[in-house]
Amino acid sequence: MSATELEDAREQADADSRAPRKGRTATSRTPGSSALTYTLLTIGLLVMSAPFLWMAVSAFKTQKDLGASPPVWIPTEWTLANFRKLLDLMDFGQAFANSAIVATAVTVCNVVFCSMLGYALAKLNFAGKRYVLAVVLGALMVPGNLMLLPKFVMMSKMELIDSYAALILPFAAGAFGVFLMRQFMMAIPDELLEAARIDGAREWYIFWRIVMPLVKPALATLTIFVFLGSWNNFLWPLVVTNDPDKYTLPVSLATFATDPTLADGSNGVMMAGAFLVVLPVIAVFVLLQRHFTQGIATSGLK
Repeated sequence: MSATELEDAREQADADSRAPRKGRTATSRTPGSSALTYTLLTIGLLVMSAPFLWMAVSAFKTQKDLGASPPVWIPTEWTLANFRKLLDLMDFGQAFANSAIVATAVTVCNVVFCSMLGYALAKLNFAGKRYVLAVVLGALMVPGNLMLLPKFVMMSKMELIDSYAALILPFAAGAFGVFLMRQFMMAIPDELLEAARIDGAREWYIFWRIVMPLVKPALATLTIFVFLGSWNNFLWPLVVTNDPDKYTLPVSLATFATDPTLADGSNGVMMAGAFLVVLPVIAVFVLLQRHFTQGIATSGLK
């Protein structure tokens, strides 16, 4: 190739490399479009958060403000009377402890067991691996309410009705968690694990000391989803518990609301109870928000 041809090739390569930059510049957003985007997102945020904000401020309203027409957003007088009445009439501490025990146990079990099975399906070779993965994928397609009766019969035959075990064991591992952890662990280079095996590391050490620290975003995502689902679970605790001492918060609040001798139709008391129920979920999300956002952002990457 002559010097002239070589120079022409370089100029063509430079032109090709600059072409995407020009395209990006031409299609970049103008200040007006950015302002419109942020305005629409802000309106959407306000619309979605309006019910929660209404619940939060209503928990501190007086009965007069709650019955005002037109509705009053900002209380004319802030009060804690609704919270005092709730704690006086309802065994809130016991219900809160039950929900905390169940949600924490279910979350820990899912993080451990789903990570183990996800690691096995992602990085280990064993007989029947494809069939196990097919069962996991099939379980994702089964509606949860469809398994309500089989789970209840199983717990009844095991004589676990009205126990923490009945609230925890059926949800100790979920197909969604297994699939989520498998997808994240598939992105871990096999060469890294092979190097650890060559150095004499066993699978247990590789799993806990190498793999688990690398999938913190997935663990945070799984923790938030499982904790939220377990904390808000209403139907299963309602079915499997008859003893009020084993009621979780959603069941206890529903029982409290339908008892005319307790709640007495007070919306303020119910708003106070709902406000206290969502506080632990918000706390968990705030603590894991950074890892959760990273996990969502990288969930589609290999």
